Amino acid sequence: MNFLGHFYLSQGDPNLIVGNFIADFVKGNKFTDYPSAISQGIMMHREIDYYTDRHRMVRKGRRRLFADYRHYSGVIIDMFYDHYLANLWADYSMDPLNKFANYIYGVIEENWEYLPPGSQYMFPYMKSGNWLMRYATIEGIGKSLNGMAHRLNNNSGLDNSIHQLHEFYDEFLFEFQEFIIDVKKQFS
Repeated sequence: MNFLGHFYLSQGDPNLIVGNFIADFVKGNKFTDYPSAISQGIMMHREIDYYTDRHRMVRKGRRRLFADYRHYSGVIIDMFYDHYLANLWADYSMDPLNKFANYIYGVIEENWEYLPPGSQYMFPYMKSGNWLMRYATIEGIGKSLNGMAHRLNNNSGLDNSIHQLHEFYDEFLFEFQEFIIDVKKQFS
């Protein structure tokens, strides 16, 4: 799962939201440098990633992408799953997605002092581009994948992966729907 999925599983807890947001920028045991509640969010993020990478439905989707994208297949699945979560948001939350997104952006801004430089750099782009809302459309997720491809600058092919989303939309959707049930049980 990408940003939206991690925020969703944080269940509105500001500390878990911040920890989930900064986790990829906090290496090794540096999570102990943060207040314990934020550290819990960092560890939660790592546990979600570990669980996700080993889930049977995620592995099935990754196999479909692996020949073309190799180790980036997991990144692509994470993005696709955020697309489905955003697109089907009303099935998973009583709050509208725009309200949830604004809440997330506000929590991150209120906790700016805890953000490592990399996440401080990235966040203004996330907010101004309204990434969490943008994930809801195929065009939006395509823009996000394209942006990631340009940041990686290494022929990852992420910008082309939107074609697989079109081609296998129903297959990825089925896998997501199975996965989201399991991951919610695991982290609720």
